[in-house]
Order: sequence, then C-alpha cells, then structure tokens
Amino acid sequence: MSTPHNTARKEDIAKVVLMPGDPLRAKFIAETYLENAKQVNSVRNMFGYTGTYKGVPVTVFGSGMGMPSIGIYSYELFSQYDVEKIIRIGSAGGYTKEVDVYDVVLAESAWSESSYALTQSGCTDTTIYPSKELNDQLIAASKKLNKPMHIGKVHSSDVFYREAYAPNDAVKNGCVCVEMESFALFHNANVLGKKAACVLTISDSFVSDVVTTPEERQLSFTNMMEIALEAAIQ
Repeated sequence: MSTPHNTARKEDIAKVVLMPGDPLRAKFIAETYLENAKQVNSVRNMFGYTGTYKGVPVTVFGSGMGMPSIGIYSYELFSQYDVEKIIRIGSAGGYTKEVDVYDVVLAESAWSESSYALTQSGCTDTTIYPSKELNDQLIAASKKLNKPMHIGKVHSSDVFYREAYAPNDAVKNGCVCVEMESFALFHNANVLGKKAACVLTISDSFVSDVVTTPEERQLSFTNMMEIALEAAIQ
C-alpha cells in the first residue's frame, strides 16, 4: 500500500492521526511522547511516525502548509489508509486581545474565502464544522489535564502574504485567529464520513508585538500536543 506522497503500509498507520503542519514537529512529538515510535514515511521529507501513547496506537504525520497540502495528505489517510480521526495541531495568528501568544484554541468551526471545498466537491459553504464528538473529547482532555483552551471560529486563509492586509471580513465573521489548513481538513472529513478537529497555539498576534521563533513553535507547543494526545486515546 502506498501513494505518490506516502510509502507507509496500511498497517503502519493508526486509526487516529495527529497532524502538525511542520514535519519536524511530528518528529518531536514522536520522539518525546510515543513509545516504540517508528518512522513510516519520509517522501518529500513529510515525516510520519507511528507508536503508542499510554498503550494506544497513534500516528503523527506532517501536513505541510496550506489547504492543498493538508488536502492531499488528509484525503489519502482517510480514504486509502482507513484513518478514522485526524486532529490538526498547528499554529495561528491571533485576531483579538482575548487570545494571547501561547494560548491554545479549539476550532468550533472554520470560515474561509477559499475555493477548496467548491473545487473538491461543489460545496458552497464558507463555514465548515469539525466533529462534535472529537471536539468534546478535546474539551474533556483539556479539563482533565488542567490546560485551559479557548473555543472559537478560526479563519483558514489561502494566502499568507497579502498586500495591505487587514482581517476585517474574518473578524466580522467572528474569527478569533487565522491559520491555513482546517477548512480543507474539515471538508475532507465531512465528505468521507470521517472525524476531524483542530487545536491551535497562538504563535503571533495582529494586536500584540509578541512573536515566537520557528524553534519555539516546533518544540514548545506542548500544551496543545498533550491535549491532542489525551483526546486521541479516548
């Protein structure tokens, strides 16, 4: 079993996958949290690892940046590897003072101007929802671990660098932060009858001067990682 983007065998991938954008974050999670972790993919340096967390099989697999990239990897994992749940764990830029740098945010929905869903299946929705069951498990994990988590709508953008950018439409639509992947992930899950969710750590802000370094984003977002891992084994 393989695809042009994933050389793992079907049996090498667990039913639940944690999906950071950065493949080095996947490596860090596997080495830090998983027992008996084995690398199952390295095509295009998009690292994937499978091991156990508290005795339960878990795969951690990078998605790359943007909706086309996570669209490919998540669709293949759902449709060809029989993955049932994907939890995106990523970074985001804060839109409001209510979410500070390093705060954790659970996406209750994803709003986007993207044409991803329209092109993929003719879906005209501009807001797409994650699995309520999976979100409930993440909320329960947050409470169990005593790690606070905001819940709000996120903006999934196709464009990182915009000319004279101001997030007016996103804020008007109630978005608390911006990232680039969850809209496509949620759409793929809904189309294929699977479950998906997204937990984010605020890495920078439109209303604050505080920023994080690439190394901090790779290594220090442990609250988000631990919440996702706890939910993954439920």
